Amino acid sequence: MTEDGPSEPTPAGGEPVLDGDIDAAAAAIDRGDLVVYPTETVYGLGADATDPDAVAAVFDVKGRDRSKPISLGVPDVEAALAYTTPTVRERRFMHEFLPGPVTVVVERKPIVPDVLTAGSDRVGIRIPDHELALALLRAADVPITATSANVSGTGSVCEVETLSESVHEAVAAVLDAGQTPGTESTVVDVDAGEIHRRGAMADAIEEWLDEH
Repeated sequence: MTEDGPSEPTPAGGEPVLDGDIDAAAAAIDRGDLVVYPTETVYGLGADATDPDAVAAVFDVKGRDRSKPISLGVPDVEAALAYTTPTVRERRFMHEFLPGPVTVVVERKPIVPDVLTAGSDRVGIRIPDHELALALLRAADVPITATSANVSGTGSVCEVETLSESVHEAVAAVLDAGQTPGTESTVVDVDAGEIHRRGAMADAIEEWLDEH
């Protein structure tokens, strides 16, 4: 929010909001639009993760293969329980490492659309350790897509200035928090004891899996 008060978001395809207005970004998500938001890893491309049309738009903007699932962002572990059914071991892990740069793959509930998970009965849960991202997740009051805000096949976005023109034009709001660290989250299937993608905190996660 600026000193002059909140600004209204423009429709997708217009000039995005760049002032960090959480309410404007949350309103955009509620309308089914897309937003760009910062995390403690890279900038993410967010939409209502329970809205199949909004999720499909995320795939289209990124040019992402529909066979590759997208993760789901929530503000805390308790919020995740409305959309997933993690095991006891998975909950222990989540409470240990989240919020943080970790994506935990757990069983989804039917409310999570097939398009998000590419038809899988499991979904990645992301709880970013970033004040602005968590504020957006709380304000939106729905889980949002947790995928990098880049066109597939190009580098992840660590600064708003490096957003591709096509992504910039497709979103209704951009929350700018300056440069992000750039190391992507580690993706882990706790029950299987497998790390699907090594990223931040991978060594600590491996140690936890070995000990538990």
